[in-house]
Amino acid sequence: MANTADNKRQATRQGQGIGLGGRYARWLAPAGGGAAAVLEMIVVMAVAMAIAWAILPQNPLLLGLGFPWAWLLPVILALRYGTLVGVGAVLMLLGGWFFFDTMGSHGEAFPRMFFLGGLLLVLVAGQFGDVWNTRLARARAVNRYLDERLSALTKNHYLLRISHARLENDLLARPTTLRDTLSQLRAVAMQDAARGSKAELLAGAQPMLQVVAQACQIEGAALFACTGERVVPEAVAAIGPEFALDINDPLVRHCLETRELAHLRTTGLQQDAETRYVAVAPLLAGSDRLIGVLVVERMPFLSLTYENLQLLMVLMGYYADGVEHAQATHGIQELAPAIPYAFALDYARLSRLRRETGIQSSVVALVFDLDEARDALFEQVVRSRRALDVAWPARGVHQRAMLTLMPLSDSQAVSAYLVRIEDMLRAQFGTDFASAHIGVYTLPVPAAGAEEALVRLLHRCHLDGKDGKNGNDGTYGTVKPAAPPGPGAAASAGQTQAG
Repeated sequence: MANTADNKRQATRQGQGIGLGGRYARWLAPAGGGAAAVLEMIVVMAVAMAIAWAILPQNPLLLGLGFPWAWLLPVILALRYGTLVGVGAVLMLLGGWFFFDTMGSHGEAFPRMFFLGGLLLVLVAGQFGDVWNTRLARARAVNRYLDERLSALTKNHYLLRISHARLENDLLARPTTLRDTLSQLRAVAMQDAARGSKAELLAGAQPMLQVVAQACQIEGAALFACTGERVVPEAVAAIGPEFALDINDPLVRHCLETRELAHLRTTGLQQDAETRYVAVAPLLAGSDRLIGVLVVERMPFLSLTYENLQLLMVLMGYYADGVEHAQATHGIQELAPAIPYAFALDYARLSRLRRETGIQSSVVALVFDLDEARDALFEQVVRSRRALDVAWPARGVHQRAMLTLMPLSDSQAVSAYLVRIEDMLRAQFGTDFASAHIGVYTLPVPAAGAEEALVRLLHRCHLDGKDGKNGNDGTYGTVKPAAPPGPGAAASAGQTQAG
């Protein structure tokens, strides 16, 4: 039934001209042709000539009446169906004249000019009809294509609406973004480091597990700490119903042996292996140091996907790195709260690298006055940092500074960096450090006392004003007093000032 209705609508659309509507308009200007047009031409012309003969038997072609009424129907047929049907109507009219002549209806000679003028009129009308029939056919083809596109677009819009509804449901189930999740993990990894307690193996484990459970839709899980290769059987944190750890479970053994995520479809596990867990994720600090395992017992079936498990591993690795470096970064951020986490983390890592291997790294501070003339210079220096460097645009009450942490860079690399910056300023603005009153301070990252050395550098840069701000825009806040410098402190904080 549906196909029949569609076919009727398609036939109606095919028989409708552009810009026409209604039943009478379609009857006056149909979009047809072929045998139906020829049959209509024969019937219409025959009936018309028969009626004219019945009314005026002495003048069935209506000659000499002031208007060539006989050519009205051939012109209409030519406009409707084209030149060929119009010529056929002319031939029928010519045949009708000879037929009526044999019947004695005409007494005058053959009207050559009458038929010649009518033929030319019908040819012009037929040409006009052919042109517009072609244009209408093209327009119908275009409209048919647009109808198909509109139908496809309607279906795609419906699918998009369904997809949007499902996405909205997913966001309701997982309301936090990845950036918010990482920020929360960073905060919980450092919360116990602020207390100075080293007894707990995994700092901030319970709030971390709640954040991960919300992000990955976990219903029941427990976090167990590891000392060396041994797993502590008591759970450090848990969510959902409590359960005891089965150290002989296939997923747990596979995770401990491979240091990789183990789940029900993990390659290398026996297909008939019996396990009570859904997934087991390792907590790897750095590249291979195992500090704990997360055992997931309950998880929605729709959440057990590769992308969700991969997100779980990323969050676990991020938390493990935060636990490993929480103590060092907290010591720096406690003395200078405005220092960005990335800057403090790399500074602590480079200090440990200097202590363990002796490889030098440096901090370069370029201090600018707060005025419009120095804004363009400061922005140019910010844009010119190297990809390996960690930059911190800091702002004080009366000055701003660009602190650049240069990993694996000794004094020679610092000198080359300063020469490059000064050459760039001279080429761009025709000035140098001395002319622009730009203060230059350097600090080799020390192996010991790194926090105090960095705070002293900030004091020399005049970034310790108590009226400063401490926001996300790189502004600097209050620096807590550092411990009195001990012997050799001046050697660990080299200083060069120009301007």
